[in-house]
Parts: sequence; structure tokens; C-alpha cells
Amino acid sequence: MLERFWTPGMGLAGSFAELDRMRREMERLLGGLSGSGGVWGRTAGVFPPVNVTQDADNYYVRAELPGVKAADLEVTANRNTLAIAGRRTATREDEKVSYHRCERTEGSFRRSVTLPGELNAGKIEARHVNGILTVTIPKAEEAKPKQITVRAS
Repeated sequence: MLERFWTPGMGLAGSFAELDRMRREMERLLGGLSGSGGVWGRTAGVFPPVNVTQDADNYYVRAELPGVKAADLEVTANRNTLAIAGRRTATREDEKVSYHRCERTEGSFRRSVTLPGELNAGKIEARHVNGILTVTIPKAEEAKPKQITVRAS
């Protein structure tokens, strides 16, 4: 039970030490429920993690997809949004084993990325090499930077 009260003579340092002890106890208790080592400082767990870059002609979306086969991926584009969907499976252990930590999730996923401009959906290319999906997305002509000639008057 996590019931403990402040007692006279405990002092300010003792109060903070007691709060820290209670925080650690809550992390220990809640960590077992969430499957992680604790709840404070945990990341959001967005899957797959992506990098989005661009140059003058293309947008590039690179997604980390370890253990996902290219045949299990679906990449779609609409206006200025790219969507990556698929399914990740994990190798099942023998029924007799007990897990100490289980962080490799499995199941279906879908991730959408909004790009800063219109894209040319008819010319998108996607390659999956060594667990990295690289999608090259040509910019629509309207989204490409235009060079403007400056005339002297």
C-alpha cells in the first residue's frame, strides 16, 4: 500500500525524498502494466518513424520498417498526403518461455505524412532495401520554385 503521511520533524529534504520514493514505486508498479521500464520519459512510439526531406524537384520520405516485407506494405498518395500502411509480425517464442521485456510490437499500422506542397502522384517511386522504405515523390509543377528574372528599369 502506498499510504504514508508527513510527520513532524521530517523536514523539507525528507519530504522530497519521500516523494521521490513514491514516484519510483509508481514507476515500478505502472511499468509492469505498460510493458515498458517506466512511464516518465517514455516516447510516443509512433511507427514507423520517418524522415521527410526535399530538394528542388522531389520530396523524400524514408521510413524505418525492420522486419516488414515489401509485399506487406501499401503506399498511397492523395493531393499532398502520403500514407504508408502494412502489417508487422514478430516471431513467436515457445509457449514455455516467460518474457522479461516485450517491446517488439506486431500488428497493422498506418502512418500519414502531410507534405508542404502538391505532388505528382503518377511518378512516385517506392523502394524497400534493408528495412528502409524510401519513397521519392516528384513535386507538381505548381510546387516547384520558379526562377524570376529581375529587369533593370
